[in-house]
Amino acid sequence: MHALKVRRVGNSLGLTLPKEVGTQLQVKEGDTLFLTPAPYGFFITPYDETFQATVDAFEEGAGQFRNALRELEP
Repeated sequence: MHALKVRRVGNSLGLTLPKEVGTQLQVKEGDTLFLTPAPYGFFITPYDETFQATVDAFEEGAGQFRNALRELEP
């Protein structure tokens, strides 16, 4: 586990990733990361065009099939 410090960057907040985390994620300065909500926090993953297309398709379908998705919730 890695502790990250939150810092102010202009009007936003930013995180600095330790070098070994950047290496594991295979990211470099300027890359885009996904911050995805998860049941117990968030997932941070590198940008992937295929994943982005999947997220976009889900979000579009989630709106259209909102009632059906509600029925599936535990």
